[in-house]
Amino acid sequence: MPKISEKAILMPASPIRKLVPYAEKAKKAGKIVYHLNIGQPDIETPEVALNAVRNMDRKVIEYSHSAGFESYRNGLSAYYIKTGINVQPEDIIITTGGSEALIFGFMTTCNPGDEIIIPEPFYANYNGFAVTAGLTVVPVTASIESGFALPPVEEIEKKITSKTKAIVICNPGNPTGYLYSKEELEQLAAIVKKHDLFLYADEVYREFCYDGAVPFSVMNLVGIEDNVIMIDSVSKRYSMCGARIGALISKNKEVMAAALKFGQARLSPPTIDQIASEAALNTPQSYFDNVVAEYVERRNIMVDGLNSIPGVFCPKPSGAFYCVAKFPVDDAEKFCQWLLEDFEFEGQTVMMAPANGFYATKGAGQQEARIAYVLNQDSLKKAVICLREALKVYPGRTAI
Repeated sequence: MPKISEKAILMPASPIRKLVPYAEKAKKAGKIVYHLNIGQPDIETPEVALNAVRNMDRKVIEYSHSAGFESYRNGLSAYYIKTGINVQPEDIIITTGGSEALIFGFMTTCNPGDEIIIPEPFYANYNGFAVTAGLTVVPVTASIESGFALPPVEEIEKKITSKTKAIVICNPGNPTGYLYSKEELEQLAAIVKKHDLFLYADEVYREFCYDGAVPFSVMNLVGIEDNVIMIDSVSKRYSMCGARIGALISKNKEVMAAALKFGQARLSPPTIDQIASEAALNTPQSYFDNVVAEYVERRNIMVDGLNSIPGVFCPKPSGAFYCVAKFPVDDAEKFCQWLLEDFEFEGQTVMMAPANGFYATKGAGQQEARIAYVLNQDSLKKAVICLREALKVYPGRTAI
């Protein structure tokens, strides 16, 4: 039998989905499983987006421009300008999700064998995108004790070699919910300028900032305009995960011209999804106000609930809809599997994502799990109760 490629072997499986078979088995056994493992919001998609698809008046579902429909890029530019980010339509390439935007960006700016520095824990699929482009991820560890603030700049600089090509951040962060301050981003800008690197910022959770926190976009960093590449997506902003529409955004004209060639190679982003995404730009502000208020309540239920459990520590995030908690257990992955296989409280249990899959450093995050507080408030309250009861009886419980 012919052998598969080395790249296929290196491609990591998703740590977010690895426990799915155990969850399916638990549900077949009659348990209610509270899915806190994946960022699939239960918030309704804006009606304007749904109506655009329902009322679509087209005889042919045709290709779009490889950079995306001009009308959508114009609308997206207006959206950014309204939020204080001066982005023109020619600075935007519409992609098949934020995932494709990162892959296009990596393949445009890096050569196989190059290195990218990422503060960890980070969105696990960055590993997959790096493998796709033939890159090596070099992690710099952020600590849960600091709430996952940016690691000291000297620690980042220690990681820079002749092969380093870029620094990658997610802001607000997945999996931590941490929101980098303007000052932290300016520290990164100084490193990027000094070493002539690219700075990638995944800003897909921009709308989800709490307690008066205001996001600062890397597109507004002064003096490194040609070094900055922003990634965006409609998935979380409009609760449209299944509409695979993202964007690659940069002022660097050479990068954008080269990235468009990758866009041409895949022909075009999806037409129907662009129609929905363009319509979503007309979503009223009241939608976001209500969603943010809801997520604040959900965050407080989950994070305050976790911190009320003896031995559990969870920093309160300022953005996104994730948190990372440290549990008093021998191994969080074993704990997460045990919750599905061997535990139930009143016929219920919880599914979380072991945080070790969000670290590149071996052995890091062994007692941590990522939680997506994307369920309704009642379900989150019940999930907290399940976790409290589970820790009372888990055989791998460690001392507080």
